Amino acid sequence: MTIAAKDIGYELRCADPIPYDMEYARDLGYCAAKYLLSGGGAVMVSMQGGRFVPIPFRDLIDSKTGRTRVRFVDIHTTRYGIARRYMIRLRRDDFEDPHELARFAAAAHLTLEEFREQFEYLVQNEPPPLDLMAH
Repeated sequence: MTIAAKDIGYELRCADPIPYDMEYARDLGYCAAKYLLSGGGAVMVSMQGGRFVPIPFRDLIDSKTGRTRVRFVDIHTTRYGIARRYMIRLRRDDFEDPHELARFAAAAHLTLEEFREQFEYLVQNEPPPLDLMAH
């Protein structure tokens, strides 16, 4: 029997786990074990809308390439916005504050120009700040 657990979490974000990551991983593991013990297999375990949903491996494979289809995270959701705020990462506003930028450049032993050249691309596609009053 084969089973996989889907977790787009702290490892892909390159950040320490937040409480949600721990709860999510626990829930996936629990559901995966229950599924296997019930005789199931050949699925990726997922949680969708708070419910366990097994996704058969055959549904995940791109028939043209024979590889797993790429699935993107919706970076415009409130959940992603909250998780992003817990991440320790460069943000657009870091590049707008000359004092903060100077601190980062100094820590990296780079000039301001070198720091911008090497790292500013990381914030080019940053989603807008989370606005809970927009709803």
